[in-house]
Amino acid sequence: MPSIITHAAVPLALWCAADRGRIPPRLLAAGVIAAMLPDADVLAFALHIPYADAFGHRGASHSLLFACVLAAFAASLAFFGSRRPWSAVLCQPRLASTTARSTAASTAQAAAFVFVCAASHPLLDAMTSGGLGVALAWPWSEHRFFAPWRPIRVSPFAPQFFSARGLATLLSELRWVWLPLATAVVAWKLIHPAPAVPREPS
Repeated sequence: MPSIITHAAVPLALWCAADRGRIPPRLLAAGVIAAMLPDADVLAFALHIPYADAFGHRGASHSLLFACVLAAFAASLAFFGSRRPWSAVLCQPRLASTTARSTAASTAQAAAFVFVCAASHPLLDAMTSGGLGVALAWPWSEHRFFAPWRPIRVSPFAPQFFSARGLATLLSELRWVWLPLATAVVAWKLIHPAPAVPREPS
């Protein structure tokens, strides 16, 4: 796996690339958590669950189904969090359709953002140089997938992370994850500059 820190690179890159305020801080935090959460399955080692088991490391929590579940959870939070009291809708009927559209948009945005962030985790893991592949198709298949190209050095587990091997991993992630994402963000900003903010009359 890439280090837990590097899995946050994808949501941070999306946040930087988006227009200012498009991704609110709470949604960004949800994306970072979703990008890191699949590695909670390392608890399987403490529970003596075999690495290759469906619920072992890089198993079910690294599937696209798991990313969909997180996206659905984020969508439900966005939907119920953005609903206004019924009295407000009744008192202001002209705003009802606008509120409904706004709620639908925020719900879809939350679901899409969290899904992309969560799915980025197994896709990055599939590009590493070691370990088992990722169970992207679980529960329909327990096959462990690897990407055809695997340039990212696999990260050691916590006891060995602060070592020469851990440093080599961070340098590899800097080269193959952080720098490409930073380049993509800068290129996107140059192609799609932020809209000019209208000045207030003096």
